[in-house]
Amino acid sequence: MSIEELLKRDPFKVGKGEKQNIIKEKIKALTYHHFKFCKEYKKIILNLNIKIKKLKKIEDFPMIPVRLFKKFDLKSVEKNKIVKQLVSSGTSGQQPSKIFLDKKNASEQMKVLDRIMSKVIGKKRLPMIIVDQNPNLSDRTTFNAKSAAIFGFSIFGKDHCFLLDKNEKIDYKSLNIFLKKYRNEKFLIFGFTSKIYENLIKKISTKLINSNFKNGILLHGGGWKKLENLKINNKVFKNELYKKLGLNKIYNYYGLVEQTGSIFIESERCGYLHTSLFSDILVRDKSFRILENKKKGLIQLISVLPTSYPGHNILTEDIGEIIGEDDCSCGLKGKYFLVHGRTKEAEVRGCSDVR
Repeated sequence: MSIEELLKRDPFKVGKGEKQNIIKEKIKALTYHHFKFCKEYKKIILNLNIKIKKLKKIEDFPMIPVRLFKKFDLKSVEKNKIVKQLVSSGTSGQQPSKIFLDKKNASEQMKVLDRIMSKVIGKKRLPMIIVDQNPNLSDRTTFNAKSAAIFGFSIFGKDHCFLLDKNEKIDYKSLNIFLKKYRNEKFLIFGFTSKIYENLIKKISTKLINSNFKNGILLHGGGWKKLENLKINNKVFKNELYKKLGLNKIYNYYGLVEQTGSIFIESERCGYLHTSLFSDILVRDKSFRILENKKKGLIQLISVLPTSYPGHNILTEDIGEIIGEDDCSCGLKGKYFLVHGRTKEAEVRGCSDVR
């Protein structure tokens, strides 16, 4: 089943049996595809002596550590076909991940992101506040993770207001012009979690704005590590935003630059992150054995989207737990889960001999 065909389905209404068949079919095809077109990925499969044809279950298909995208230029297309390069934010002196996209893969990522987002904000583009500086992108072929997220999510908005000026200060003049114009209708707010906390909870002065944010819909993701150090969890975060700005429609999202497009959105009703028709999640222990629901372990993410690079099946450095599948109180189908932060031993070893 093609991505175009999957886009016609409701991404949160396909049950376990049918979804497993779709995911398995797509992952098998993608594993063959990257084995054929990515020389480093082929070396991994050969070194592990994996026979793709014999694999029967989704959990048996080979995953690669997300760290490999920092060490190697993994791509399954010719260099002249690459139209966009995404670069993650390197931490602690590490090299950033590099993700290579051809025209088809970049287009499908945006179409799927649009399909998932329409479940949260509808199909109409909304006036939008971006809790960051304007990245003023002069080069639209290479994006760091921050710019890629801002650019990617900005397509769901219009009449964009960037909250911060070039000195990282809140631009109250621009904000008040925006709020005066849109205070009585729905508007979208986007930002990284730590930026939201720093600016909409800690810094913003309610005395200097001409309206609250009660009609706002906030979408935020990433940046939880800083808040965890401050003992700020998701519940406290939401309560603080409601108390200060009257903001109560708040959606956390989880996603990696290595699987742009197939993000996981938090349901407003249940507070859990949900997989879609385009994604799946498994949780493994330190020996890479599959864990049962409600057990914490390493998150493995599966996406049906990556064709220009082998990011379809990756082992992250995040800790999470699957709560259940198809039976969530919010009514959405698919697995629902929690993310508990990064593993203390950030480097996950294994499957890394591609030299």
